[in-house]
Amino acid sequence: MPEPILVSACLLGLSTRYDGQSKRNDKVLEYLRRENLQPIPICPEQLAGLPTPRPKSFFASGGGSDVLDGNGLLVQENGTDVGEAFIRGAAESLKLAQLAGCRRALFKDGSPSCGVHRIYLGAEQVAGQGVTTALLLRHGLQFISEGDLL
Repeated sequence: MPEPILVSACLLGLSTRYDGQSKRNDKVLEYLRRENLQPIPICPEQLAGLPTPRPKSFFASGGGSDVLDGNGLLVQENGTDVGEAFIRGAAESLKLAQLAGCRRALFKDGSPSCGVHRIYLGAEQVAGQGVTTALLLRHGLQFISEGDLL
C-alpha cells in the first residue's frame, strides 16, 4: 500500500496558487511514482477559506514560526494582515495530515504557507519556512521541497 504524503496541490497541476495558476512539476510526479507514494493534495490557503485567485502574500517581519508564536507579520500586497487566516489553514492542514496518516510532506518552496527552505520577506527571498510547514514540523512531519528533487 502506498505511503500517504502531503503535497502542495499546485505542484500536482491544480490551479490553487494565489494567481489562480498551477506549478505542475513533472519531477514531483515522477518522484511520487518512483517512491510509491500516495499524494494527498493540499492548499493551506484554500483550507483557510481564502479565495483563488487572491492577493499575493509575503512576510513583513519574521517567518512561519514567528507568525505561529504571534511575533511575525504576514500581509497581502494590499497591506491586509492575513496571519490568522494562514494559521487557520495550517491547523486544517495538520488535521488532514493526521487523518491521512502522513508523516512526510513535499511542498512548494517560497510559499508563505508551504515554504520549506525559503520564503519571501518583502520582495527578498530569505531562508525560512512558511506557516504550515512550521506547524507541521512542530508535529514531527519530515519535509522536502520540489527543489530538493533536482
